[in-house]
Amino acid sequence: MTTFQELGISEPIKRAITDMGFEQASPIQEKAIPIALTGKDIIGQAQTGTGKTAAFAIPILEKVDPNKKYVQAIAIAPTRELAIQVSEEINRLAKYMGVTALPIYGGQSIDRQIKALKKGPQVITGTPGRLLDHIKRKTLKLDRISMAVLDEADEMLDMGFLEDIEQILKETPEEKQTMLFSATMPKPIQNLAERFMNHPELVKIQAKAVTSPTVKQIYYEVHERDKFEVLCRLLDVDNPELAVIFGRTKRRVDELSDALNKRGYLADGLHGDLNQRQRDVVMNKFREGNIDILVATDVAARGIDVSGVTHVYNFDIPQDPESYVHRIGRTGRAGKTGLAITFATPRETGQIRSIEKASKGSIQRKSIPTIAEARESIQQAAVEKMIQLVEEEQYAQFKRAASELLDQYDSIALVSVALKMLSKEPKDVPVQLTSEAPRYAGRPKSKHEKSKRSYKGNRDSGGKGGNGNRKKTTMTSRKKNA
Repeated sequence: MTTFQELGISEPIKRAITDMGFEQASPIQEKAIPIALTGKDIIGQAQTGTGKTAAFAIPILEKVDPNKKYVQAIAIAPTRELAIQVSEEINRLAKYMGVTALPIYGGQSIDRQIKALKKGPQVITGTPGRLLDHIKRKTLKLDRISMAVLDEADEMLDMGFLEDIEQILKETPEEKQTMLFSATMPKPIQNLAERFMNHPELVKIQAKAVTSPTVKQIYYEVHERDKFEVLCRLLDVDNPELAVIFGRTKRRVDELSDALNKRGYLADGLHGDLNQRQRDVVMNKFREGNIDILVATDVAARGIDVSGVTHVYNFDIPQDPESYVHRIGRTGRAGKTGLAITFATPRETGQIRSIEKASKGSIQRKSIPTIAEARESIQQAAVEKMIQLVEEEQYAQFKRAASELLDQYDSIALVSVALKMLSKEPKDVPVQLTSEAPRYAGRPKSKHEKSKRSYKGNRDSGGKGGNGNRKKTTMTSRKKNA
C-alpha cells in the first residue's frame, strides 16, 4: 500500500496525519488524492468507512489559502452529524496550516452561525437546507470558492435534497473543481454529475463487507405497527445479558428507550443530540450493567466497544450492507458467539437478500415466538436464577423465615410465588411509537416526503461512517462525539 509520504502531500498535512496515527493511505485515498491534486473533477464511488473524507479533505486543504479570510471550499453532506464529522476531520488535518472549517447545519442557532461565518472560515461543511438559508440571507457567499464536494450524494438524493444541491451549485463559479462521492450511482446522480462537472474521472473502490462467523443472523418479517410488541417478546425469550437496539432516527431512539422503560426493561438511548457528558453517562451505565439495553442510532453507536454484548436488534432495517456489518459487529467479539436480529417489514424483505449477498453472510428467517413461548422463557429464566442462588448458597439469612412459611403453606405454592417474584415480567403498559416509513436502497422519495423539510435536518445518518480505530494504519472515516 502507498504511504502518505508518497502521495505528494505538503509537509503541514503530513505532520497532522502522523499526529493522527496514520501511515498508509486507504485505496480510495491512494487513487483519488493524486488525481484531485491535478485539479481534475472526480466521481468517487465508495462505501462509507473507506476513508473518503480524507480523500477530498486533503485536496481541499492543498488548494485553500490560509491568508484569505473568505469561503474557498464547500462540502455538502446529508446530515448534521456527517457535516460535523467532515469539519472535524478537516480541522484535524489543518492543524499546522491556520485553516478553519466551519460546520453549518439545522438545529443550531442561525445567529450563532452568522457570527462564526463573519470570522472568515475558509472551508464550509453543511447540510443543504441550512446552507440555502444562509445563501438566501446573504450571510454565506460562494462566488469565490475553488472547490465543491458532494459527500454521500446518493443519501442526499434519497432524502430529497437534489433540488437544494442544484440551487447551491448554481451559486458557485463555473470554474471550480468538483468532487462527488457516492456509494451507488443512480441515474439522478449521474445526471447531476453531467450538469455540474467537467469531464470527471471515476475512482471506484469495492468495499469489503464480511460478517463474523461467530454471529448468528436471523430476521423476522414484522409489520411496522407490531414491531415493539415483537421486540418485547423477543427480549423475554432471548433474555440478553447486554443488548444494543438500533433505530433509524433520534426520535425513534427516544421513543423506543422510553417505551422499554415503561415496560420494565432497563434501557437508555444514545444519539447525536447528546453532548459528550451525556453520552459518557449513558455508556458508563451500559458498561457497568446499570442498564442492559442500549438503544442507538448508527452514527451515535460508532466506536461502541463494550465487551459482553450478546444480542443486537435491528429494530429498523439498516440502509446498506456496510451499516449492517457495522451494527452486528457490536456482538460476537473475542471469539464469543452473538445473535443479530433484524426486523423487516413486508416491503423491506428484498433488502434482506441484498444485505445477505453483499455482506457474504446467511440471514435465516424465523417465526415470531408466541406469547406462550415468551412466558415459558420468562419462567425458565426465573428457575435458572433460583438454581444459581441455591448453588451459590445465597439464602442462609432466609432459612428461618422459610421454615416458618413451610409450616403454614404448601411448598409448591411457596416456590411458585418465589419464581413469580424472580420473573422479569414486563408491565402491561400501552405504548405508541411514531411510525417510520419503510426504507430501502434506491427508493425514490414521494413529493409528500420531499416536503418534510423540517425533519431532514434532524436525523442521524443511517450507518454512515466506519469504525474509527486509531490503531489501524489506514486512514478511514472517523468521528468523535457522534
